Amino acid sequence: MQSRNLLDELKFQITNGKVTVRLILINLAVFILLMLSFILNKLNVFEFNLINAFRFPTNLAELGFKPWTLLCAIFTHFSLNHFFFNMLFLFFSGLMFEQLFGGRKLIYLYLLGGIVGNLLELLSTLVMPDRFPSHYVVGASGSIMAIFTAIAIYRPKTPVLLLGIVPIPIYILALFFLVKDLVGLGSKDEIAHFAHLGGALMGFLSQLPASSKHNLLSRLSNLGSRDPSKRSQQKRFKTDEEYNQEKMNHQEKTDKILDKIAKSGYDSLSRQEKEFLFKQGQK
Repeated sequence: MQSRNLLDELKFQITNGKVTVRLILINLAVFILLMLSFILNKLNVFEFNLINAFRFPTNLAELGFKPWTLLCAIFTHFSLNHFFFNMLFLFFSGLMFEQLFGGRKLIYLYLLGGIVGNLLELLSTLVMPDRFPSHYVVGASGSIMAIFTAIAIYRPKTPVLLLGIVPIPIYILALFFLVKDLVGLGSKDEIAHFAHLGGALMGFLSQLPASSKHNLLSRLSNLGSRDPSKRSQQKRFKTDEEYNQEKMNHQEKTDKILDKIAKSGYDSLSRQEKEFLFKQGQK
């Protein structure tokens, strides 16, 4: 098999790749664009500062002139370290979430987590301007926190290698990040803690029962359903225990049908038994 060159690989990932990879590529494209803008500004070749057009302001007057930043900011990073570690975190948590819930829900949760996180930063400035003065918010951290929190709630005992060595349950790491952001509120560390908490909130709400009015993720996912009768139903992914039990039940039923064939022949099977056997052979 002939290997693809870099350009062909990028085209393949954009058209056929995982949603997680596509999100990373969007972040990468924005990062490269902003870095080029920064360099051209330094060289006095390009006077317009694109950074101002992408960062989200927690000032209503300024936000009124560039409302698109509510969305753009969650794909924006101004430093290599910020970009690299966010994308590394998005890669592992995004792939895990996508495997559990699918690419469409990953997109919705990424957008919801980031947007709600930004709005929470805005709300903190409006409610407590003395403690939280106007500032700018950039980065995918709120989106990533939503994804990571959702996984931690759905599969709390999933092992994560701390420092690549020590395995700990994923919920322990999620609680650590939550406490870290709560403690960091009001500090001058230039970290958007409210954005992280807003993302974590959306991750939590995404794991509520599908019928809950607070589960916006389920409502958005159902909008794309072509069958109106199925819009109120959310596919629930089985736990490991449920999957193993169902697999065992199917095997027992298959064994009984095979025993019946050995004793009385294939024609002795009922229509339902033949259909079941056919479906099992298709898997």
